[in-house]
Amino acid sequence: MKVNLFFWIVFLFTAPEFGAAARLSGGRRRLEVEKQLSRLNKPSQKSIKSPDGDIIDCVHVSHQPAFDHPHLKNHTILMRPSYHPEGLFSQSENLKIGPKPITQMWHKNGRCPAGTIPIRRTTKDDVLRASSVHSFGKKRHKSIPRPTSSAPEPDLISQNGHQHAIAYVEGDQYYGAKATINVWDPKIQQPNEFSLSQLWILGGSFASDLNSIEAGWQVSPDLYGDNNTRLFTYWTSDAYQATGCYNLLCSGFIQINNEIAMGASIYPISNYHSSQYDISILVWKDPKEGNWWMQFGNDYVLGYWPAYLFSYLSDSASMIEWGGEVVNSQSDGQHTTTQMGSGHFPEEGFGKSSYIRNIQVVDQSNNLRAPKDISIFTEQSSCYDVQLGKNGEWGNFFYYGGPGRNRNCP
Repeated sequence: MKVNLFFWIVFLFTAPEFGAAARLSGGRRRLEVEKQLSRLNKPSQKSIKSPDGDIIDCVHVSHQPAFDHPHLKNHTILMRPSYHPEGLFSQSENLKIGPKPITQMWHKNGRCPAGTIPIRRTTKDDVLRASSVHSFGKKRHKSIPRPTSSAPEPDLISQNGHQHAIAYVEGDQYYGAKATINVWDPKIQQPNEFSLSQLWILGGSFASDLNSIEAGWQVSPDLYGDNNTRLFTYWTSDAYQATGCYNLLCSGFIQINNEIAMGASIYPISNYHSSQYDISILVWKDPKEGNWWMQFGNDYVLGYWPAYLFSYLSDSASMIEWGGEVVNSQSDGQHTTTQMGSGHFPEEGFGKSSYIRNIQVVDQSNNLRAPKDISIFTEQSSCYDVQLGKNGEWGNFFYYGGPGRNRNCP
């Protein structure tokens, strides 16, 4: 009885301290969240409510998050690249005739005026879903596919939990890459998992100083709070350790286009054994300025990553990858059922399996060309697989993906 009384007295004296500490910690986190939201959500000239629930803010091009970076305080925004891989831009090339197709969901309810860029508004819930305010909008360390001629490193499958089905080239100097990527809405098992299809432009070593520029589509409940298929970009200059982020969630990518929003839903989406839709993405290094530019489709030059962000990529890339990636958290002790691509294996072919076609690289002469000596890589082909092909219309292409857990992938 005396022992119980002792603990009760201790509890009475210490409980208020624990409560105060918890309140202080909660208050600090709320302050951090509010500070983050204030940094990301810039004053807008117009806001558009998307049918999917997003708010798209039309922010003056000079007020975007990129210019919070001290290196960019006096940066002069480049409104066009000096050179395009298919030749020098002419004024007539920028003219668009006829109605513009809907490429993102928010276009149904409006457009952003000239001189602004569309930015998906970040919500408090978006930030709170992250493991910490600091990690919001960032990939986990070592989420890059590292092809090897021998068996894959154990951490690629079990510890790290990221799995891939990719085609890649290496052993040369690359100044950009292009691909047309089939768009699907793969099913995600756990909110902390994702599924994406993208291209990677890589330089440096995989250990600690990897430079990477990435672009494609993704389904990520943790990042966006839903299962919509969304356009995304990513960059890092230190193998995902401290630098870089998705979309415009940190200072880095400078957007110039007022029609396409990073992180916004893509519309329409492919259906199994039915209509197929794809997006075209081109990333290339401007040979004059040294910045890495991104183009979406044939009409939209979105913006650029300034050369100063990178070390190895300030010269050229040493590897290009195209393909799919999922997170396999094995939450129930089994392989995830999170799908890659369409969720169907490559052998099912067009209309059923997801493809990436017309894959090209940009060479030292700033010309798009077919890649040489394409290799493929997947950690577990019984879960997600990849198959190469080539023909006149699609050039170099591959089908990829799979359902995740199945009788051959327990």
